[in-house]
Amino acid sequence: MEQALLDIVVTINNYLSNYILIILLVGMGVWFTVRTKGIQFRGFAEGWRRLFGDFSLRGGKQGGGMTSFQALATAVAAQVGTGNIVGACGAIIIGGPGAIFWMWVIALLGMATNYAEAVMAQKTRVVDADGTVHGGPVYYITTAFKGSGGKFLAGFFAVAIILALGFMGSMVQSNSIAETMNNAFGIPTWVMGLVVVIAAGIVFIGGVSRLASVTEKIVPIMAVLYVVGSLVILCMNYQNIPATFGLIFHCAFDPSAAVGGATFGIIAAISQGAKRGLFSNEAGMGSTPHAHALAEVRNPHEQGVVAMIGVFIDTIIVVTMTALVVLSVFYVGDGALATGDYAALTASEITKTNIAQLAFGKFFGESFGAWFVAICLLFFAFSTILSWNLFAKINVEYLFGKKAVLPFRIIALMFIFLGALLSNDLVWELADMFNQLMVIPNAIGLLALSGSIVAIANAKHDKYARDVPEERAEDKARAEAWREHDELARDAKEVEEELVDALDENK
Repeated sequence: MEQALLDIVVTINNYLSNYILIILLVGMGVWFTVRTKGIQFRGFAEGWRRLFGDFSLRGGKQGGGMTSFQALATAVAAQVGTGNIVGACGAIIIGGPGAIFWMWVIALLGMATNYAEAVMAQKTRVVDADGTVHGGPVYYITTAFKGSGGKFLAGFFAVAIILALGFMGSMVQSNSIAETMNNAFGIPTWVMGLVVVIAAGIVFIGGVSRLASVTEKIVPIMAVLYVVGSLVILCMNYQNIPATFGLIFHCAFDPSAAVGGATFGIIAAISQGAKRGLFSNEAGMGSTPHAHALAEVRNPHEQGVVAMIGVFIDTIIVVTMTALVVLSVFYVGDGALATGDYAALTASEITKTNIAQLAFGKFFGESFGAWFVAICLLFFAFSTILSWNLFAKINVEYLFGKKAVLPFRIIALMFIFLGALLSNDLVWELADMFNQLMVIPNAIGLLALSGSIVAIANAKHDKYARDVPEERAEDKARAEAWREHDELARDAKEVEEELVDALDENK
């Protein structure tokens, strides 16, 4: 029965990812890139500046919302998960090294799409009388389409995201945690599933404030840890880096590209790049706008440019680290998949779940490499579970009201535990299917509101560009004032010490 269900889901996913998904994601990315005059490029520096201007590991409680950095951390927690390690490795194994190039393309275009999502989530968000903030695609879809048509699209999206992230997606995360921890430490999968359920339940009970407090600490630490570990491997394996980049570009455009006896076509590379790119950075999927809607900012544009940085961090930085490590170890030089029997190795020893652990293990040692990847993936996947549960919960409230939240969370915890025990392939394919279904109503809503998005992007970015010199002058003046304050404080302290010395002498 499980195999029959897997075959059906794979067939559906092939049509979605090979046709509908590519058209929607690439089309939407190109559309918003052109209409906003390349907001992901001209607003890139502004996004980093606003991010670091609000950076804090102790952002505190924000009522019913979050700080801009907490919102980004929550979004990145959703984006940076198993897709960055297991998903990227799966894209390489199935679609070839060229899939990574197309993941980059999807990410660069997706930055403009993610800007649009965050802007509209901010613009259409709803604040309850008690200060609780709600926002996301269901709110901007019903803004774009009044009446029954809008309600149907919003309802379709809400059901899809509850299934995709609240249930199936969380199963993927717990499944990857359980398998990698079992590979590294021999921990039974059911034990790891139970640990994740307990830890997640504690955070769920604390609500938005506790989740924001957790993600703002976990996300920066986990990202830096993984990137630094990857850079160490790349430095130790530096001689293979040029060939690795060459392989990525070669396989991205050569329809007959072959590595280790396996042939990868352009269609497979684009399909896997699009599918895994979506699962990794979630741009256009409609998930991260729920977090960006909660940010307390002066205008939607501010959170829009910050949101773009999340896609960049997820794919251009973290996924690239995974790809370069795996490809430089296994696919170039004397790597096993560059010179050996690809089919036999893939079937018997190397899978998308363990290939990263094996790659790190070649330089860190087999045991430590497996431990390093398992611990990184534990934090990646656990933080994703937390964020995805929040996004699904917002849509549960939209459909059924607040009374449905507790039953939803109980069922979600059951799925998290179940995910640690089920077949990896089935779990991934189900998550892919519902993720891809989410894109359709989200894309329709965003395209209908593109006029408002473009107006905000052009007006606010142009104003920011004009105001930057003045803001920097103000920053410089404030810095100078603080330096003068510090100098006066030091002078006063010296005078005080001299007076104390004089009094001691008199005594």
